[in-house]
Amino acid sequence: MKPTIQQIADLAGVSRGTVDRALHNRGRVDPKVAGRIFEIAESLNYIPPRRPKRASRKIRIGFVTFLSERVFSGEINKGIEQAKEELAQWGIEILIEKCVSISEIDQLNAINNLVDKGIQGLALMPVDSELIRSRLNELSNQLDIPTVTFNTDIVGTKRICFIGMDNKKSGRVAAGLMGMLTSGTGSILIITGSFANNAYSQRVDGFIEELKAAYPSIKIAGVQCAFDNMTELESILESTFLNSSGISGILITSSGQDGVETAFQKLNLNKRPFVIFYDMTPCTAKALQDNIADFVIEQDCFSQGYNAAYALANILVKKQYPPQEFLYTDIEIKTKYNI
Repeated sequence: MKPTIQQIADLAGVSRGTVDRALHNRGRVDPKVAGRIFEIAESLNYIPPRRPKRASRKIRIGFVTFLSERVFSGEINKGIEQAKEELAQWGIEILIEKCVSISEIDQLNAINNLVDKGIQGLALMPVDSELIRSRLNELSNQLDIPTVTFNTDIVGTKRICFIGMDNKKSGRVAAGLMGMLTSGTGSILIITGSFANNAYSQRVDGFIEELKAAYPSIKIAGVQCAFDNMTELESILESTFLNSSGISGILITSSGQDGVETAFQKLNLNKRPFVIFYDMTPCTAKALQDNIADFVIEQDCFSQGYNAAYALANILVKKQYPPQEFLYTDIEIKTKYNI
């Protein structure tokens, strides 16, 4: 395997941007740091890739995210910002619109704002709605603006590719874990976020399909929506456990996981059910350490934002399209022993 800038950065204890600037003599880098970077690169026999010619005109790529204030979005934004810094050397500008909620109107306005600013490419976490679907197809058919989706996908559009976790497969992974935890018995409560988020729906679908196939004795106590809200999630748990019995496991496919510990404290359960979360955040890490949760299913959010930018840059500058439609990131299983 060829050495990468990331390997050099890890060994030198610096960012990829610092390595890039040092190897190509761009920008200020401390001479001692630069010397260490060159030594590491030489020891790895690293050969810098030939850079494409700088664009003759300014190219603008637009990004649209949602749930921008959620912790998991921080890693996505870091990936976008890293790509923004690097792609500036190509003559590419990245413009970002961050939506706080999963709202089709907010997202449509964000897309239109970017189009008004003259973007030539669009990367977004799409709201799964006909309004957004129609607008994306207009961008492709009428304005010739290529689009890629990341983190969550949308069907029925001419988007170039999707970059993110195979969410349906991750749901099957969660089902396998829950089946092992419960020995294939009991009843499972599923709590999801907005139904306008395709990723959540895919996770639930994969989970239910695999439970039915591999653990037919396990029952589904229900699928409830907490709208990525901690208070709503807490309320759902309290109501379910006060009015039902035999809940042996809980799968939470969305944000708002903070509400689990609060609900458990109020309910004062003799034995807590098994719990599986999504996305490593300070909240979910603490839940693992405090034995509130058993597993966290992690996706590589940084790479999603970073690779979406480069996918569009390659299309716009080099006319090079992704090798496949679905560019899946890793599905990682985290416990309190490996976080």
